Amino acid sequence: MSPILERLRGRLIVSCQAYPGEPLRVPEVMQRMAQAVVAGGAAGLRAQGLEDIRLIAASTDVPLTGLWKDGEDDVFITPTLEHAIAVADAGADIVALDGTRRPRPDGRTLAETIAGLRAHADVLVMADCGSLDDALAAEDAGADVVGTTLAGYSGEREKTDGPDVALIDQLVARCRRPVVVEGRVHTPAQAADAIDRGAFAVVVGTAITHPTTITSWFDAAVTGRARR
Repeated sequence: MSPILERLRGRLIVSCQAYPGEPLRVPEVMQRMAQAVVAGGAAGLRAQGLEDIRLIAASTDVPLTGLWKDGEDDVFITPTLEHAIAVADAGADIVALDGTRRPRPDGRTLAETIAGLRAHADVLVMADCGSLDDALAAEDAGADVVGTTLAGYSGEREKTDGPDVALIDQLVARCRRPVVVEGRVHTPAQAADAIDRGAFAVVVGTAITHPTTITSWFDAAVTGRARR
């Protein structure tokens, strides 16, 4: 197994992202966020956008998973080979891309995209999947890691309140590649449960790095108590 993946085995990866238009949607802020979560124990990072990736790669020393969200199509997470190459060139150790079986904007298959990326750069590939069939197809296409990132968002599975534990169990039982759990992991207990179920690593984003959402959780709880 790749030394980069070995550093992530059984560990926490933190996703440092902010939505467009938000106060924190500044690459330098995400860079500082990344440094803060590494200080807290994060073994790996996940970042979106080329400038964010460049800054974070230059200022941290843990494995970095990079992606580029672009376009209005269903497939928008590093949707084309051009995007994947740019993410690799920006400094990502692992390039995350849409790992579903949906048509890609440039007409390439997932296998063609992965092959083209590997011809350009020595990087690992994480396939963000929405179902077991996605993950199995992504493995056949050459992905190094499969993730549950798109469970509940690709139209194949219902969106669960927390992590899609049924899908986690399916992937752990059937997949040959490391399974990374990502998506709606909101508590330490959920993260621990994912590892107990056999996940290779766990990605947490919103619950750590998105103060707008975290604040809304607390506000709803306090307001609900006040109205009793």
